[in-house]
Amino acid sequence: MTDAYDPPATLAPPAGTPAVTFESGGHRLLGVLHLPAGPGPHPTVVLLHGFPGNERNFDLAQALRRAGYAALVFHYRGSWGVGGSWSWRHVLEDAARVVESVRLDARLDPERLGVVGHSLGGFAALMTAAADPAVRAVAAVATFDLSAGAAACLADPAAREGYLRDWEGELLPLQGTSAAALVAEMEAAGQEWSLAALASRLADRPVLLVGTGRDPVTPARTHHHPLVRAYEAHPVPRLEHHLFPTDHALSDHRLTLARTVVDFLDRTLHP
Repeated sequence: MTDAYDPPATLAPPAGTPAVTFESGGHRLLGVLHLPAGPGPHPTVVLLHGFPGNERNFDLAQALRRAGYAALVFHYRGSWGVGGSWSWRHVLEDAARVVESVRLDARLDPERLGVVGHSLGGFAALMTAAADPAVRAVAAVATFDLSAGAAACLADPAAREGYLRDWEGELLPLQGTSAAALVAEMEAAGQEWSLAALASRLADRPVLLVGTGRDPVTPARTHHHPLVRAYEAHPVPRLEHHLFPTDHALSDHRLTLARTVVDFLDRTLHP
């Protein structure tokens, strides 16, 4: 990870918001690191945004910094001016690479590392934590379960057409992809990307699932409740879950979301 600017080493570090970059898949990813005041190393949260990234959760990053966490927001390859092509698999690769890279920054505490994701970012957060035991806590908000989407497409041509239509309108910030390519990739992965199947690999970690009850993008009956049931059944002993009566962006629950996430991390990362 490389900063665009490094303050003089002789000064006690104030709070700052340096631009940072990461290398992943041969491309440079762009990010912003929200650092609290003090020398650190700080407990750290990687924030993963969704598709295509209109809601980047900078309010969560600021709330986390106020609570003493370093919070990173970044763009995946093929999005918002970052080189490369967008795909679901590239999102997973980039998330894993960034989570690996932040552990090498002396300002950040690799023993107190959490991942928080929204929508597609919730999917990526759970997949990343399941594959990386160094992630000590994971939170997924209004999660889009790609395996549930794939099952819906394969069972109902109308659902497939709905995804094609909706995703076609979200492609402007992205490059190297199409709605048809994204649906095909989701269908091809199928149960390989089942979030419910991650229960055994997350059973030793704190997991927070936040559902959204007025959300046509990730309706709770499809994307939240089945996941809660799967993790309770395994079980995932340190599972916490909430269902808020709000939309996909949690537009009228942003303060509640911030309090919920900070409280969860305070109890699990022990800053």
